[in-house]
Parts: sequence; C-alpha cells; structure tokens
Amino acid sequence: MRISVQQAPFDLGEESQNFASGHKNMGAIVTFTGIVRDLPDDPMDAMEIEHYPGMTEKAIRAMAQDAKERFSLGDVLVIHRHGRLHPGEMIMMVGTAARHRKDALEAATFLMDYLKSRAPFWKREISGTGAAWVAATDEDEAALTRW
Repeated sequence: MRISVQQAPFDLGEESQNFASGHKNMGAIVTFTGIVRDLPDDPMDAMEIEHYPGMTEKAIRAMAQDAKERFSLGDVLVIHRHGRLHPGEMIMMVGTAARHRKDALEAATFLMDYLKSRAPFWKREISGTGAAWVAATDEDEAALTRW
C-alpha cells in the first residue's frame, strides 16, 4: 500500500505502470485520476489545497486499509496533491488491485467517495471574482451512504 500526499505533480503513466507491475495473483487493476476542473460560470485561476501533514496521511491510510479488507484487495495506491493547482492539472490518483474486477472497481469508487468528502483537505477556489472554500455537496454526501 502506498499513500502519498505531495505538492509535486505525478506522472500518470509511470505511476500506473509501477502500480500494475508485479501483481501476478491479481486479475484486475483499476486506476482513477482526478483533474482540477474549471468553474462553469466563473473561470477559476487556481485551487489551493491545504492539509495537516501527518494527520492527512494517517486518515487516508486508515481508509485505504479499510478498503483493502472490505474488498479483498491485494494493493492500494492513493496520491493526492496539495498546494496551488490550476484547471487541467491532476489532483489525485487512486489505484486498486484485486483478484476480481468487481472488488477493484468498487474499492476504487469507495476510496474516491471518501477522498471527495471525508479526507482532511481544505480546498479554496480562486477566480477573477474572488475566492471561496469548497464544501461537500449533497451529491457527495449521498454517495457515501452506499458504503
């Protein structure tokens, strides 16, 4: 299991290849990459993401361990960036490896739902009209109820 909270960009191809390598007993590898998206009505200059070092990694590691046990995963990868990011930049990546595709797919969705709503990150969108902290939406919260 690898959890990385980092400011630096990551190479999606390299991370995917490294994660997929060496899993001879796994029948499915699922990866998901989140990208900073622009605001629909007010173009965003940047998103600033804050966290508490140590606390954030510990919380994500606990959720990844839960996913590993719940979905019988062989491996888990979570990369999440912090700092100032711009629309179009990769913000996070989740990888899951399991013997069967259903477990790998469900575990990836479970982790993405958690990262979106419960991981201890604070996000602020900055646009030409000002800055606003991002709150979980009703849709984000509803997604958690399936787990």
